[in-house]
Amino acid sequence: MKRTEAKLRVGVIYGGRSGEHEISLLSAASVLAALDRQRYQVTEVAITHDGAWLVGENLLQAMKEQKYTELHPVALLADPTMRGLYTIKPGATGAMLELLAELDVVFPVLHGTFGEDGTIQGLFEMADLAYVGAGVLGSSLGMDKGVFKDVMRANQIPVLDYLILLRKEIENELEQVIERAQALAPYPLFVKPANLGSSVGVSKCKNRSDLVEGLLEAARYDRRILVERGVNGREIEVSVLGNDDPIASIPGEIMPAAEFYSYDAKYHDDRTQLLIPAPLPPETVELARSLAVRAYKAIDCAGMARADFLLDRATGDLYLNELNTIPGFTQISMYPKLWMASGMTYAQLVDRLIELALERKRERDRTERRYSRS
Repeated sequence: MKRTEAKLRVGVIYGGRSGEHEISLLSAASVLAALDRQRYQVTEVAITHDGAWLVGENLLQAMKEQKYTELHPVALLADPTMRGLYTIKPGATGAMLELLAELDVVFPVLHGTFGEDGTIQGLFEMADLAYVGAGVLGSSLGMDKGVFKDVMRANQIPVLDYLILLRKEIENELEQVIERAQALAPYPLFVKPANLGSSVGVSKCKNRSDLVEGLLEAARYDRRILVERGVNGREIEVSVLGNDDPIASIPGEIMPAAEFYSYDAKYHDDRTQLLIPAPLPPETVELARSLAVRAYKAIDCAGMARADFLLDRATGDLYLNELNTIPGFTQISMYPKLWMASGMTYAQLVDRLIELALERKRERDRTERRYSRS
């Protein structure tokens, strides 16, 4: 860290307009606890379910309890000449902006839509801010499960057979949609919102009735719905860290309490187990790590991502399921736990992610924004 004369000014943003809002609050609590206040001047910003940006005392607890009356609205402007967070105050002629805090780097702890999909990353780019994690392209490609699989296929990275459907098709052409889905592969089929994580809206469908229910459930959360061939698979995860030269952790394995790693199995069932390291033969370990780094580079990811694989119990084939560009970040989440098992503490991981954000910003600043003839 080169900034020694003063603390680095870090903005931590959490909450968000997403079905993963509550998971974001859990992740943020761990990140905030890990940030060394001797090194960092931390400003917290919370985004409500409705999209309001707020600051205030005991902000995280207020968000958990949805008690917003003592909090104050703030704005992050896209104008890079007005860098920082501004409070919004009533004035004689309308709302007035007042600088609350200047920022050197932003740590978005936002899962799902409007946080992990490239939208807020675009705001950070417009504001000319350093920020932790993938850029606009990497975030958006990692978020949309259908487009992500298209890119993986183009790079010869194995993925399960899949089909993308639109909400309008499900609402207006349900019988045709069912026929197309059933033609993809035998049951079971998995149905997922294309642009969401934490297993929100995901269904394992064993028959036609399950399929109809799963399609309608997924359509609640996205206009694009993924139908995917199911396998009797082991759930293997690898953490990736870095910018242009990323490294992969040792793999871990999820032993879900339910039939698959559902939302409840992830966050509400103590019977779910994480096996670190995953009990795998050496060649499978190296394959998983290699594919994770290849996928990371293929979408121009940065900072961090967790690569999720399915290992077919019957054939031994390994399939990449997704790259999660802002993975769960609690102390017990797989992403940090894999790095802990690889020799990096949670606090060191947070420090490294901030360093990578500043490194990426320095590289971005080398790009000329004005054309001049030589």
